[in-house]
Amino acid sequence: MNIFALFETRVREALEALIRSGTLPAGLDLSRVLVEPPRDPAHGDLATNAALVLAKEARQNPKALGEALAAELRADPRIVEASVAGPGFINLRLDPKVFHEVIRAALSEGEHFGRAKMPGGKVNIEYVSANPTGPMHVGHGRGAVFGDALANLLVAAGRDVTREYYINDAGAQVDVLARSAYLRYREALGEAVTIPEGLYPGDYLKPVGEKLAEAQGRALLDQPESAWLPPVRRFAIDAMMDMIREDLAAIGIRHDVFFSEATLQGGEAGNKVAELLAALRDKGLVYEGRLPPPKGQLPEDWEDREQTLFRSTGFGDDVDRPLLKSDGTYTYFASDIAYHRDKWLRGATELIDVLGADHGGYVKRMQAAVQAVSDGEARLDVKLCQLVRLLRAGEPVKMSKRSGEFVTLRDVIDEVGRDAIRFMMLYRKNDATLDFDLAKVVEQSKDNPVFYVQYGHARRFSVLRQAREAMPDEDVSRDGLLRGADLSVLTDPGEIEMMRLIAQYPRVLESAAAAHEPHRIAFYLYETASSLHSFWNKGKDLPQLRIVNPTDRKSTRARLALVEALGGVLASGLAVLGVSAPDEMR
Repeated sequence: MNIFALFETRVREALEALIRSGTLPAGLDLSRVLVEPPRDPAHGDLATNAALVLAKEARQNPKALGEALAAELRADPRIVEASVAGPGFINLRLDPKVFHEVIRAALSEGEHFGRAKMPGGKVNIEYVSANPTGPMHVGHGRGAVFGDALANLLVAAGRDVTREYYINDAGAQVDVLARSAYLRYREALGEAVTIPEGLYPGDYLKPVGEKLAEAQGRALLDQPESAWLPPVRRFAIDAMMDMIREDLAAIGIRHDVFFSEATLQGGEAGNKVAELLAALRDKGLVYEGRLPPPKGQLPEDWEDREQTLFRSTGFGDDVDRPLLKSDGTYTYFASDIAYHRDKWLRGATELIDVLGADHGGYVKRMQAAVQAVSDGEARLDVKLCQLVRLLRAGEPVKMSKRSGEFVTLRDVIDEVGRDAIRFMMLYRKNDATLDFDLAKVVEQSKDNPVFYVQYGHARRFSVLRQAREAMPDEDVSRDGLLRGADLSVLTDPGEIEMMRLIAQYPRVLESAAAAHEPHRIAFYLYETASSLHSFWNKGKDLPQLRIVNPTDRKSTRARLALVEALGGVLASGLAVLGVSAPDEMR
């Protein structure tokens, strides 16, 4: 039950009535009309911008238009007050029965409360896609958590989602990995080795070398590099991907598809990059030409030469882009276009790439490419995740011995746990730098958001246990509360605040999904848990506001119903974030 969507429809019906009566002209664009929570809850339960956004088109004073619309809305028995404020906002105060219906809906629908059926085709979200050359670091973890929560959010909004990982297994970096693993293989066979500059020095490759020695014995020692490099490369990539999958599983992340970059130019499906170039040529989007030099200092590899170019400027990019290198091999961009074309050919019309902040220059060109290859049928949204600064009690954390270069994600998982990582990675917008303090995320205090929200959910069960002990003859099950709770007794400002917040959940879920912003769910959960904690604390000082009061069973049943509904919303939101909802805190 989404009261914002419900009353948005009611406002548009009222506007259509004003059009029929001649008060407003026909043909107005009503798509911009919104119903939202007012900035100040003291002003009412809902607010609409209708008069403000329509005044210019209707050639009317916004305040006068607002008064006419407010008068029309006052005829609705569910609206007890409609007032015009400021330049034309209309604030609505609802009959409390509307919120009582919301609580009943939350109780009856349980985990499905707030779930929507947003329109749209298949969604493909590509996230993590860390190079298979070493363990994942904390920065990878942020993109992993963001992408996974976004996938959960879109599923909750009724979308058909594929979770995808792109394995970068075709570049020069995997040859470096193979040579590094080969040295560890020789080390496992008893040789003293030194890792030269340019290879990967981390200890994580020692087990790979040992397993390679177990599988191959000494067979690779006397072979030239041209013979041992391909099998060692495949062995090392598979070992790295096994490690990455284990780390992802430890943080509760799974993918539906692992797509190999190497398959773009070979394998059963043929050369997909060549197919792409042929398709672009057929559309007249490839030509031979010269590019102007980049602004500023010229890169060392800049060449003023005729190149095979994609007409990306025709689709909003700043310059046309090369598709072939000077040696005739494909550019990374050509492979990237082929990969995104493959996603579209597999049925996805909404593509989402979750990338590190250093990929900012990638966005326009890939959006242009997706528009070109799909004839405008697909769109690409690139979500950039900023850096994570890892701290302990305010001090920077030193690098991991295991990686040799950085703190691994697995180190952090082992220290603070999955829930703390997931919630705190989402408690800040993805494009803002995140300070992740290992000491603070395990504190049991209001200043630790993940603890505070989980504690709110645990309080739901604590209250129910208290009720069963104090009133063993009372049915405090969800069905029992639905039947027996008289919600009209919920009149305290704290109770009203909780009802309003529960009513906002469907709107928050839908708007977060539409904006691709799962952090909105984390913020909402903290505010909602805070409202429960505040009301609980008031009950300690004011006995008449205690949630469980055996001498006032009518109020107790109503408050238990409210807490159960609010707890269900907390559990639903935590599930979207991939965070557990404990019954009790230990």
